[in-house]
Amino acid sequence: MKTFLFKTQQTLERPLTEVFEFFSNAHNLAEITPPWLHFEVLTPAPIEMTVGTRIDYRLKLRGFPIRWQSEITEWNPPHFFADEQRRGPYRLWRHTHTFDEVKGGVAVGDTVEYAVWGNELIGRLFVRPDIEKIFAYRAEQLNGIFH
Repeated sequence: MKTFLFKTQQTLERPLTEVFEFFSNAHNLAEITPPWLHFEVLTPAPIEMTVGTRIDYRLKLRGFPIRWQSEITEWNPPHFFADEQRRGPYRLWRHTHTFDEVKGGVAVGDTVEYAVWGNELIGRLFVRPDIEKIFAYRAEQLNGIFH
């Protein structure tokens, strides 16, 4: 299985605890996800975040309805956590979120290791551009929320 890696980082001018608290609430994900995905968290609030927590979502990917389930596989507040797809559109989706105090705020890092169905061409032509658009939107939203 061919895997791909996507990484991004941005600095938010807020305290570490405030930034981590926002990200540790799974229901805030809808706020930073592009509207064209029609993203909805199905798991009722409050969601207790810990290793083993599973969260269910519904979205539309290129117009197709998708059910997605992720599981928290690492949890080390307020420095990092990781989630992995248990059900969804990818062969593999492992997303690590990092939070590092830096001068003037918090460096928020995202590392996504993923694999797609089909061949490498599908990953490069369709999946990678979508991921880049999703995370660009996310960065804009986070700048608005935290500035």
